[in-house]
Amino acid sequence: MRTVTGRTDHVVVIGAGLAGLSATLHLLGAGRRVTVVERDLTPGGRAGLLERGGYRIDTGPTVLTMPDLVEEAFAAVGHRLADRLDLVPLHPAYRAWFADGSTLDVHTEPAAMEAAVEEFAGGHEALGYRRLRSWLERLYAVQMRRFIDANFDSPLQLLHPDLARLAALGGFGRLDARIGRYLSDERLRRVFSFQALYAGVPPARALAAYAVIAYMDTVAGVYFPRGGMHALPRALADSAAEAGAAFRYGESVSSLERSGERVTAVVTDRGRIPCDAVVLTPDLPVSYRLLGRAPRRPGGIRHAPSAVVLHAGTDRTWPGLAHHTLSFGRAWKGTFHELTRTGSLMTDPSLLITRPTAQDPALAPPGKHLHYVLAPCPNTDIGPSARTWDELAPRYRDRLLTELERRGLAGLGAAIEEECLVTPVDWTAQGHAAGTPFSAAHTFPQTGPFRPRNLVRGTTNAVLAGCGTTPGVGVPTVIVSGKLAAARITGAPRPRRATPRPVPKGTWV
Repeated sequence: MRTVTGRTDHVVVIGAGLAGLSATLHLLGAGRRVTVVERDLTPGGRAGLLERGGYRIDTGPTVLTMPDLVEEAFAAVGHRLADRLDLVPLHPAYRAWFADGSTLDVHTEPAAMEAAVEEFAGGHEALGYRRLRSWLERLYAVQMRRFIDANFDSPLQLLHPDLARLAALGGFGRLDARIGRYLSDERLRRVFSFQALYAGVPPARALAAYAVIAYMDTVAGVYFPRGGMHALPRALADSAAEAGAAFRYGESVSSLERSGERVTAVVTDRGRIPCDAVVLTPDLPVSYRLLGRAPRRPGGIRHAPSAVVLHAGTDRTWPGLAHHTLSFGRAWKGTFHELTRTGSLMTDPSLLITRPTAQDPALAPPGKHLHYVLAPCPNTDIGPSARTWDELAPRYRDRLLTELERRGLAGLGAAIEEECLVTPVDWTAQGHAAGTPFSAAHTFPQTGPFRPRNLVRGTTNAVLAGCGTTPGVGVPTVIVSGKLAAARITGAPRPRRATPRPVPKGTWV
């Protein structure tokens, strides 16, 4: 593994999002002095917090999986996750609503899920689920160490027996076809393939290897931190501060000073911070601009779809909602075509509805509720521009409310007391390329060793972290990206991961 050469005693981390905080903890654990520069007044980055009218609104991700990766970051400085966060396992992990009126609770405990599938779609599909779960477990075991939790210097590193194992598992086939080998019910197939949208590729074109995201959601378990998702970066930042990191909030980085191929200082709107190395976590175009160079990629970077998010504080809720509810429209392949090809808004949307007050009523005033509605939409490279969204946003908000009320959330519009609508214009204003918080899509040319690397040619002591670089999009992988960035600087062997939770009785292996 290539590492930063020369002195690395003092590292400046730009950005106190999840990637930057993970990098900070691993750097501190390896004996480095770390200064974190964050333009906002609080940690979190995309996992931010908006307080309005007594509602505490998470502005970023709402789904937390693979807490053992978070445990590993805390462990780097001798801390324990259990002492820092109160994590609640969600049962069910999701509730799926389908256009035909049927519903399915998605459980991570195998016997419960098999029983739910059998009742929902019959014994044959329950058997298929057992086989699918076994395949997902084997897929994860092959991929994690070799292809996700790994720094790549060359595609030649793929030439390992695990590559043959991944191929034997069908990882290089298509996701929807592989899921279809186990499940014939089209509704069930959606439950185990919608995750490809986070990777920015339709299931019909996504590599089957990306079913590893379904493993994280439907096998490893979904969790919720009391206090909301923003409690996660808060806890990581507190841990880092106690371990010696210096945080400089409300400070924006304007440039980097260089001496030849080395960054010698980070320049902010408040002064100059000398450093021996730097970790950059902003979106790729911002990081490349600061570095003054970008890798040459034929055709440039293809970005994932974006999302419109409606945060609604309401005076009531609806009993059919779980903590996370997936509301599927009738359309499926056509929806992905709109999002990734034609650049059209979904004519028959599939939506994620999150109700965090189901687990933590303190996130809203007494007797009130929070609802988060995520509607995937095209990014601004192929869809409406940021300027167009200024005019389009109010109409699209009304369309969403009308559709949700039609699907069973009667009176939603009238129940809203506080709201915040986030569109690609807002993501653009935050510095996210193509108006998407999901960064570079996980197409094959942007996967593994072909993804934008965390080392940039021409700068010997700068490392990238975050969802645009290795290994990719999502809370677990962003946490890993910070760890991988730290390893580029410290050269330290990977610390032993926290002992995995015991496999529940009845799991098929």
